[in-house]
Amino acid sequence: MRIIFCFCFVATFLILHAQKPEIGIAQEMVNDSLFQASGYNYMVESVPKCFSPRTISDAQFKDKLAAIKNLKTKLYACNVFIPGDLKLVGPEVDEKAVLQYVEVVFQRSQAAGVKMIIWGSGGARRVPDGFDKAKATEQFISIARKVADLAKRYDVMLVLENLNSTETNFCTTLQEAYNIVRKVNHPNHRLCADIYHMMKENEDPAIIERSGKYIVHCDLAEKENRAAPGTKGDDFRPYLRALKKIKYSGKIILECWWSNLATQAVPARQYLQAQMDEVYNKR
Repeated sequence: MRIIFCFCFVATFLILHAQKPEIGIAQEMVNDSLFQASGYNYMVESVPKCFSPRTISDAQFKDKLAAIKNLKTKLYACNVFIPGDLKLVGPEVDEKAVLQYVEVVFQRSQAAGVKMIIWGSGGARRVPDGFDKAKATEQFISIARKVADLAKRYDVMLVLENLNSTETNFCTTLQEAYNIVRKVNHPNHRLCADIYHMMKENEDPAIIERSGKYIVHCDLAEKENRAAPGTKGDDFRPYLRALKKIKYSGKIILECWWSNLATQAVPARQYLQAQMDEVYNKR
């Protein structure tokens, strides 16, 4: 009887103390001290601000690298991966130029200790008007495998982000992004579940459960105006419940438009944390 009681107690303890995702923030590195003071341990910055050879020379990268090493808030990942003019699909794809660009990004990511690049790049992956969608899908899968091979060489995890149909016309749902990731079938090419984009497309949270084995990252904002959590009071719990079902314990990054970052950073984190605690602590 005592053994049964102990087993039940341990099981209940593990359920109530399931590892929860940690909340981070996507914003500029210059706000590092504010992030730390607001309770964020992880940040996401853009590739153009950190690693892009188009915007940062080798000499400038040395200074950038020193700044990254001295951050109080860990630079966990970078987004805004590939410039819009470096086309990934359509009749104007320059594969050599794409691969040269991404290799520099990965080299610099490795030097900075950043192990994740979030692949949105809506302009680069936009399918030109009149171009065959099936052909574009084949092109993207082909180049994604080559980009993922480079990511593996530099110990970087590449995560494909679902966007929404106001930003691009390719991979505008998590389902579509999931289909691509499965076909690319590469260990360094996985999936970002962006809850803001899912809400914009009215996508069922159940797709998170179906694609769970590939999800390694999550972004979030409110549906209206991509606002910070708590601005309009969006209910994220259906998505959080789906994340819990797949035992997701990675990061949830607030990728929002902020009206006043200094005053919103803490309440936004607390608002999401309260919903997360409710979901993850429930038996």
